[in-house]
Formats: sequence, structure tokens, C-alpha cells
Amino acid sequence: MASTKSKVSVTVSENGPYIVTGGIPLAKQTIAADAEGGSDAWLEGEPVRHRDTYQLCRCGASETKPFCDGSHQRIGFDGAETACRDAYRVQATVLDGPVLQLADAESLCAFGRFCDPNGQVWNQVERTDDPAVRAMFIRQVNNCPAGRLVALDKASGRPIEHALPVSIGLVEDPEQQCGGPLWLRGGIPVVAADGFEYEVRNRVTLCRCGESKNKPFCDGAHAAIKFQGS
Repeated sequence: MASTKSKVSVTVSENGPYIVTGGIPLAKQTIAADAEGGSDAWLEGEPVRHRDTYQLCRCGASETKPFCDGSHQRIGFDGAETACRDAYRVQATVLDGPVLQLADAESLCAFGRFCDPNGQVWNQVERTDDPAVRAMFIRQVNNCPAGRLVALDKASGRPIEHALPVSIGLVEDPEQQCGGPLWLRGGIPVVAADGFEYEVRNRVTLCRCGESKNKPFCDGAHAAIKFQGS
């Protein structure tokens, strides 16, 4: 188990796997749907056993998912990182509401769809002076695994982020009949293959199907190709 955030990291290897250090806990995280099929909650599975340092597949072809088995070499995987390296606040647009604001960096979307129920968060923000709507808005925004969406306190400009344990989730999406990205939670540093350190954030999602056009981050491609994560 990881003891402090300073000792944990995920490093993107060139055309190869993610190298995870610091014994970061790993477990399946399943998107639970409501009666209408909308994303409603997260269900955590049993922990996956691993070593203190381990390698996670990012080409999508490993036979030992979620771990790497060297298939990236066999298929000639092109893992070139193409994501914007600007800070989140630079990438995001901000929608104004009476009490809260909504920051939205669309390129980070991992197709979790927690934004859609109850009239969509982009409309809810306009009614955040209603305590019930405000609570619903904060919950749905914080369930966005990618951190594409962030609720902001309008008075202070500070983000309203639920505390998350330092851990990695293996996202499963039964409603879409596919596996999803790696969900990094609790402020895990991500280091690019060239040594660049991405902004440390409470929530990010990394591609594990190999098809994202925004590597190393997820862009929802797993849903289109019906990626199977196990």
C-alpha cells in the first residue's frame, strides 16, 4: 500500500506500458446505471494483487490485462503522447452560475456520462442557488472520472473536489458493454516518456485500449471499439 503521495507515480514508457511505482492500490471500478441507463454511481471491486512496482498495459493487446505482457512490441504499438500539456485551468472553459461555476476541458472526456442525468450538468449550473440542485450538481461533476468537469465555488474560485484515496481504478462500463480507462485518483503524478511531468490532479483517466487520440489520456475511444479490459 502507498504511504505518501510523494512516493507514488505513473510513468509512461515510450511505446510501452505504464510503470506504476509506490504500491498504488488497484481495483475494478464499475459504472452503475440508473433505471434509464444513465451513469449513477461507482461500484468498487475487490483489490487486484500486484507488486510494489508494476506495469499496466496501454496498447490494449495484452493477454494478461491489466498487466503488460510485452504485446506492445509484437503489434508495433505507437504510443506517442499527443495530449495538451497546458494546466487544466488554461484548457477549460468556465460556465457561470448563481452560486457555483462549471469548468469544462472537453478534450479530457472519457465518456463516463455522469454529466448527463437530471438534465445535464451544463444546465444544472444555472440553478445552483437551489440547494437540492447544487448537491446533485456537485455529486455528478465529482463522479466524472477524467476530471474533465470541475465544480468551482463562485465566490472564491476554488474547486469543490471530493477527497479520493490514492488508487488506480480499472473502469468497467456494463451499459456500453466495454472496459474503460485507468482511473487515477487522489493526486497521482503522471510522468511522460520524455520526462515531462503533467499537472497533478485529483482525477485523471489514462487510455488503456491503445486507441485514444489524446494519449496518454483517455478520449472515450474504448466505447467505440468495445474494448474488453479483462
